Amino acid sequence: MNGALGDKILLLRKEAGTSRGFRVDYSSLLNSAQLEAVMHDEGPALVVAGAGSGKTRTLVYRVARLIESGVPPQAILMLTFTRRAAQEMLSRVERLAGERSRAVTGGTFHSFANGVLRRYGKAIDLPSNFSILDRGDTEDLINLVRGQMGFASRERRFPNKGTLAEVISMARNKARSLDQELEADFPHLLDYAADIARLAENYTQYKRARALLDYDDLLYVLAELLQGSAEVRRRLSDHFRYILVDEYQDTNPIQADLVRLLAATHQNVMAVGDDGQSIYSFRGADFRNILEFPRRFAGTRIIKLEENYRSLQGILDLANEILTRASHKYSKTLFTRRTGQFRPLLVRAQDEHMQSRFVAQRILELREEGVELGEIAVLFRSSFHSFDLELELQRRDIPFVKRGGFKFVETAHVKDVVAHLRVAANPADAVSWLRALTLIRGVGNRRAQLLVEALSRADDPEQALKDKAPEAVGKHPTAAQALAKLAALTASLRRALEPPANQLATVVDYYLPLMRESYPDDYPRRERDLEHFQQIAQRYRSLQAMLADMALEPPSDAVGGVLAADRGDECLTLSTIHSAKGLEWKVVFLIWAADGRFPPPQSVGADELEEERRLMYVASTRARDELYLAYPIYMFERGVGFTMGQVSRFLQDLDPQTLVCASLQEEVTD
Repeated sequence: MNGALGDKILLLRKEAGTSRGFRVDYSSLLNSAQLEAVMHDEGPALVVAGAGSGKTRTLVYRVARLIESGVPPQAILMLTFTRRAAQEMLSRVERLAGERSRAVTGGTFHSFANGVLRRYGKAIDLPSNFSILDRGDTEDLINLVRGQMGFASRERRFPNKGTLAEVISMARNKARSLDQELEADFPHLLDYAADIARLAENYTQYKRARALLDYDDLLYVLAELLQGSAEVRRRLSDHFRYILVDEYQDTNPIQADLVRLLAATHQNVMAVGDDGQSIYSFRGADFRNILEFPRRFAGTRIIKLEENYRSLQGILDLANEILTRASHKYSKTLFTRRTGQFRPLLVRAQDEHMQSRFVAQRILELREEGVELGEIAVLFRSSFHSFDLELELQRRDIPFVKRGGFKFVETAHVKDVVAHLRVAANPADAVSWLRALTLIRGVGNRRAQLLVEALSRADDPEQALKDKAPEAVGKHPTAAQALAKLAALTASLRRALEPPANQLATVVDYYLPLMRESYPDDYPRRERDLEHFQQIAQRYRSLQAMLADMALEPPSDAVGGVLAADRGDECLTLSTIHSAKGLEWKVVFLIWAADGRFPPPQSVGADELEEERRLMYVASTRARDELYLAYPIYMFERGVGFTMGQVSRFLQDLDPQTLVCASLQEEVTD
């Protein structure tokens, strides 16, 4: 330590000493970069906090230091993205600074907006007793407006209330017009653009006339208040003289504007975040906010937290190299004082099933080595990437929980397809017949049940279905034709001595039009799931064996969004990378680290690819001691068949000292 930097750090440590009467010995509890952030006084500051670098600790100690320096606690505002995060930080501040810290205002952007609008909303003619609509209320109100406009008739397909709520919300959070949002995220709904725009306007007018605010309105109306009333803007800015924002990289455009408006009279804003962990654009987060913070707040002091307290250096070397190639970033190099030698391992498996077998076997080995299942996670880019692995874990009796998405056999479209295959394998399967029948338009539950009763007594179910169809569906000739088509499908499946993959392909060809009609709002995503199902089917020789694997799923419960195989046992974690952010494990596996899966094919724009790169960085920094990345050489593509897989572009051409590479053929044993 020498020169200007050394002098600066020595000065900071002197300022943080007991000579200023601080109860907390900040200089011995924080590293030099954390101390610099904690001791910062006036003016804007951006703390670029790398993964595992102690950003929460830095925020907590900064609030405590402000209070100990004589700043009134009520003059401090701390904005977070979850109530839990705010409560945890304020609790830690209280342990450091005492009971007076309870006067600090801390909470989410939305809870803060609610409080301000209750007090000052009259300035824009908003009564203080306005009602807030939760997501369910929002969807119900949209459905009411949808019905009033005649869009809910059975004669005409129109996006459902959940999809309409999503379109309207995302357009607002991403600062886009409805047309732009539809084109970007819902192109299959562009034909409804004009009607959706009219519905959104009627929905807005309905709320305004009845003093109703939905979740997004809280932020937008607060911005309207601050922009429209100079007096309210000044009063709030004068009151909250020190503003701290956690996870600033996750802010959307309106949240960034609110921070600027709240700091109108002083500019004392400290934003803490990691540009490398900006991965929520699908929720409206704008990566540019953290990059443009110094432009929004002139004279910003940038402080980088680069010491990592989580991972071994070998893992950090990989993370650093992944992020070094980003087009737009704050340059930083993560390092650690932890001792231990480990270099991440890149595994090239022969196919997806070999990938699953490798992961399952290594997990069992780790367990024998004393690593608990709860300290191990398998991460993936998209929920369906774990389908084959789930079956392998079940076969080996390895309990797991899954975060993000649904388990393979719990998705409605997979259940639909499996029902048709089960009917072909067992014509007496009344439950599967019922599911297959009710997919047909014009055949409701009552009619389907009548048909199932007849089919269960028939020697030739398909012929019985053809015979009973006209009687069952009455004045629905198209339904009768569809039932005949279903009968022909199941009969052909039973007669043909084809491998399961071919039988599945036949069912998918039949099912796709029904799926698009049953799930018109999100069928493109469901189609990708079915493509992956077809890849899994390639490894089965018997339809019965495949269906048995589908059926042998252990009972599962959904608890807080986590689907558990067995809540009574120690469990392995399966998780999408998005759901894993903020978490850590001793050992992490990243599967499907292949181009075309990570990044997915739909990520074609420069901004999208850069977010995928950051997602790879987030995945790699979840591991403390060991990190394994795997991908299959042979990958199945619908309409093409098997293709040669390549490692993700984010892992190509790395320094050979960064990754250890291994290829698997038949080395993995059961």
